[in-house]
Amino acid sequence: MRTAVLSDIHGNLTAFEAVLAHLKHTSPDLVLHGGDLADPGSSPIEIVDRIRQLGWHGVMGNSDEMLVRPDSLEDFASQSSAPAALWSAIREIASATRSVLGEERLAWLSEQPLVSTLDAFALVHATPESCWRAPADVATDAELTTTYGPLDRPVVVFGHTHRPFIRHIAGHPRLLINTGSVGLPYDGDPRASYLLFEGSSPSIQRVEYDLEKELKALSSCGLPGAAWTAKMLRTSSPQMP
Repeated sequence: MRTAVLSDIHGNLTAFEAVLAHLKHTSPDLVLHGGDLADPGSSPIEIVDRIRQLGWHGVMGNSDEMLVRPDSLEDFASQSSAPAALWSAIREIASATRSVLGEERLAWLSEQPLVSTLDAFALVHATPESCWRAPADVATDAELTTTYGPLDRPVVVFGHTHRPFIRHIAGHPRLLINTGSVGLPYDGDPRASYLLFEGSSPSIQRVEYDLEKELKALSSCGLPGAAWTAKMLRTSSPQMP
């Protein structure tokens, strides 16, 4: 059985369509989403509607949660050392995205769980307890076991950091996998990223897409923060607004 996990699409329709085309070749039997679907890209409506039409199950990401529960953003921001300007920009983008999505789509987002458990692996956006905080890249095996061990699966899959990896752990789970990001990579590689299991063998798939097309879509979408998102897409790295 083949299973694909797509996470952190972030409203990037051009990248999403390229990955959908790629899935026709890899032919997964099951596709799951790892959250962070709509915000801050050019096409939040199109992404949410397409995933609903496809019937994909998945988990809630932090940018999904802040759309349906704005207090979750305020709780996280109050504990953050990041500049206030960052949170102001995120609030503005979230408010606009919330308005364009409308109540029905927001209600669907609100139904996404924090954890999805299959026989072979567990899926979360960041951790089982929070879709906002993931362990640091330098976290020890012991720390990762403490965080993800309660899921009681040999493999745990997550997203959130936008940096893909497959890490073997001396503990439980035995394998921790980050899918990377479909729509907003942070690892210096502009290609979309997703995870594919062929049986029990995982691989990170990278998919080229027309970045200039997405940049044009951002420039004409009318949503706030488009220039900031474009800067992150051009550099394939996190940037300040």
